[in-house]
Amino acid sequence: MPIKIPNQLPSKKILTRENIFTISEKRAQQQDIRPLEVVILNLMSTKIETETQLARLLGNTPLQVNFTLLTTKSYHPKNTPAEHLISFYKTFDDICNQKFDGLIVTGAPVEHLNWQDVEYWDELKKIFKWSLSNVHSSFFICWGAQAALQYFHKIPKHILPEKKFGVFCHSICKKNAMLLRGFDDEFWVPVSRHTEMSREDLAKVSSLEILAESRESGVFLVRNKSRRQIFSFNHPEYDAETLKNEYERDCKKLPENYFPSDNLTKKPRVRWRAHANLLFSNWLNYYVYQQTPFDLSRIKKKNS
Repeated sequence: MPIKIPNQLPSKKILTRENIFTISEKRAQQQDIRPLEVVILNLMSTKIETETQLARLLGNTPLQVNFTLLTTKSYHPKNTPAEHLISFYKTFDDICNQKFDGLIVTGAPVEHLNWQDVEYWDELKKIFKWSLSNVHSSFFICWGAQAALQYFHKIPKHILPEKKFGVFCHSICKKNAMLLRGFDDEFWVPVSRHTEMSREDLAKVSSLEILAESRESGVFLVRNKSRRQIFSFNHPEYDAETLKNEYERDCKKLPENYFPSDNLTKKPRVRWRAHANLLFSNWLNYYVYQQTPFDLSRIKKKNS
């Protein structure tokens, strides 16, 4: 949340230079407050685990957030009880006439498929198009980010020689980006994917900005210059045990920088939680709460 500063206070300029978020007394007096409305399109096979992870991050701010869970109509997930989906999830048909402050689209275990071979690809394209005029700010994660960038900018994905799997050190590419306010110069993020979008392809799109990347695992965080679309290729939302569970399920490559001394009997080392909370807090505060209109009907169509 911002700190309210008297208009002429000398420290206001200093705090602004240091990337501390301040608002004037006049603006503070004019602010309206209501719960934020966020819709989560959960494409993960582990739906209950994923919805819990995201709810935990969205709930760790002073802002009140109402979230709506969305699943696909064109594909019925096999790993989530039907009664859970009936009780807690909606489909796009249920919400297509509504507007939301924020949209989150998760990853999905379909990296090996061509876009058109994904059963819900046509439905997903409708949701992406709808988001331009019905959502103020969208946050796309892992395959969801790749799918969105393919839809909006025709950027291709590339198969990696082997799965990029583990927890990797990242650095900030763009100083003073509001999304990264409070971040250390280096920070750790979980990565779990078989594909990537290259820095070279992303850099060709003038409306996109690369905010953070890793020497080992590549680009992590991208935004469009309107600041209304965020693309995260990695998984800051992961719990302590998520990579462990993936390893035990697949029994293939050991996650890097995760188990102390690569010893499976030791408890995984968690060193990304603080920055994950900060990332989602910054998104909700600076990109949603401070920017979205009080009257959701006033959300305007944005350029991707």
